[in-house]
Amino acid sequence: MREPAFWHQTDKYARSAAPLTRALLTPLSAIYSWAGARRIEKTEPEAVSAQVICVGNLTLGGSGKTPIVAALRDYFSAKGLRAASLSRGYKGKLEGPLKVDFNAHTAVDVGDEALMLSCSGEAWIGKDKVEAGKAMSADGVDIIIMDDGHQNPTLAKDLSIVVIDGGNPCGNGFVFPKGPLREPAERGLSRADAVIVTGELKGLFDELKSFEGPVVQGHTVSNGPVADGPLLAFAGIGRPAKFFDTLTREGGNVVDEVPYPDHHTFTQDDIDFLHGLAKERGARLITTEKDYVRLEKAQRDNILTHPVHAEFDLAPLERLFEPLTRKDS
Repeated sequence: MREPAFWHQTDKYARSAAPLTRALLTPLSAIYSWAGARRIEKTEPEAVSAQVICVGNLTLGGSGKTPIVAALRDYFSAKGLRAASLSRGYKGKLEGPLKVDFNAHTAVDVGDEALMLSCSGEAWIGKDKVEAGKAMSADGVDIIIMDDGHQNPTLAKDLSIVVIDGGNPCGNGFVFPKGPLREPAERGLSRADAVIVTGELKGLFDELKSFEGPVVQGHTVSNGPVADGPLLAFAGIGRPAKFFDTLTREGGNVVDEVPYPDHHTFTQDDIDFLHGLAKERGARLITTEKDYVRLEKAQRDNILTHPVHAEFDLAPLERLFEPLTRKDS
């Protein structure tokens, strides 16, 4: 789904903020918010033997969670624990629970996020979070890093971390479909133990000002230099502009940009169009790792990637992590 532009218009009285559309959507937004709150209130979370850390967010679309999941998995693995990510497997045809094998599965099977996470560590998918947690625990996983699920109350969480995109913290501040929030920010933060802000936060919003847990600044850092020469960048992630800006900021010669909706399934027509446009511009194609793994193997020829990882100060979080690093806890 391509997000409507008015979701990100912070001036609520501007014409581009679509005040009439927002007004018409207010009842649906109220129902969506009420239903989410009721589900959380009425559901009794089920615990599993593995420790569970949820890395979630407040909004629909990307906030930079997946690189943070990978970084936390690396952190706990370095402590001698068996840490694995758990994703829903969005847009994948398999429901799980199952351990992802990059050489055996495709994004069509398990979704792009899980497949990308399997490139750098142990990754699982499971539409049913409780069943997945049980399967991972039975297989010997010590720490489950759940990619998304802050609004899913079924699996008991030992720690909840909310990731906020500093460049677009809450959009217009309204709940879906009136805005991009999955729930009111204050309610979401009330269940969080810590917040990681990715990128530069453009001013603290009121709900974050009153948050009592640690708020950590994080950044997406490239694994290496941007490819040389003219580049035509394309991306189907939550905010494609973040990827395009990263390439330019790090010295890439980006001659054109082609954004697609989040989790876009690239058809052969898309690929042919991109190659044709790149030829016109005298450029090479470049995309994100997440988009690259979503391509069919035959479509990956002559397409570059720009791998990134998350960096953030772990020190403020280590007090929260310490109980989880004890295998006998």
